[in-house]
Amino acid sequence: MELTGKQRSALKSLAHKLDTIFQIGKHGITPELTEGIDNALEARELIKISVLENCAEEPAEAAEILGERTRSVVVQVIGRKIILFRQSKKMPKIKI
Repeated sequence: MELTGKQRSALKSLAHKLDTIFQIGKHGITPELTEGIDNALEARELIKISVLENCAEEPAEAAEILGERTRSVVVQVIGRKIILFRQSKKMPKIKI
């Protein structure tokens, strides 16, 4: 799924007030972390992730990997924060 500029901008503004719910640390992107993010995307659709300094992957690289593994769209990578979006299959909340 590709986002238009307006869609991406709208999602960024929604994500601005979100708290970080996952952190990627020295263990990197584990299967358990990927599963947790996948479940969170189904429940929330839009999530914010923090990449800690001791993580082996760079934030942009981690975002790309997570986007592929969870079939989600990387809305933005800013500093060490990643914003991911995937519309819920069961109960979509965010209309784009």
